[in-house]
Amino acid sequence: MMNEGLFFDTLRQAIWTAVAMSTPVLAVALIVGIAVGLFQALTSIQEMTLTFVPKLVAILVVFWATMGFMTQSLVTFFDGHLVPLITGG
Repeated sequence: MMNEGLFFDTLRQAIWTAVAMSTPVLAVALIVGIAVGLFQALTSIQEMTLTFVPKLVAILVVFWATMGFMTQSLVTFFDGHLVPLITGG
């Protein structure tokens, strides 16, 4: 039987896992966005694809590089929190 405290603890851990997994991708998107915006402001180039393509490439590279970390985080969360709740252990 799942009580309220256990539910909120599991929810808190799930949110923390999601934040930890998304931080590298969001940080790189922010940094690349600021760099491209600064470049556009300095050169007066207002091309829309210039803002989109570098961010997309950077996000894909970081996502590919951190896939192992993301997978391990999810496996740890499932094995440590959800599977014992489902099996009752």
